[in-house]
Amino acid sequence: MDLTTVTAPWAPRMLSILRIVSALIFLAHGTQKILGFPASSMNPPLLSLSGIAGLLELVGGALLVVGLFSRPVAFLLSGQMAFAYFIAHAPKSVFPALNGGDAAILFCFVFLYIAFAGPGPWSLDAQRGRGRF
Repeated sequence: MDLTTVTAPWAPRMLSILRIVSALIFLAHGTQKILGFPASSMNPPLLSLSGIAGLLELVGGALLVVGLFSRPVAFLLSGQMAFAYFIAHAPKSVFPALNGGDAAILFCFVFLYIAFAGPGPWSLDAQRGRGRF
């Protein structure tokens, strides 16, 4: 018995876990910007770039946690993170470890993967039969 035989049945479930955990962490950025929780000095105006980003993080993160409209939402959020990286992080330094953009890069590619792979079996999309549209 090789490792693939043991792990392959878990791959779809692990996709769901990756989506849920990533979305929860992403959602926390939205709650911080929009709801002030956890407390921070960041309180952007709603119609600023940071405010709109916070709304996307809050609503998009919540939709991804439950796995509703996962593919289009993940694609939108992937684009948001690419935009955020090039607008807010890249001008500071070429190196992600120095410009603070490593999380944006990871979110970008995890969400891009979810946009193509789907939400996994533990999602409202899968329950509605829309996990592979």
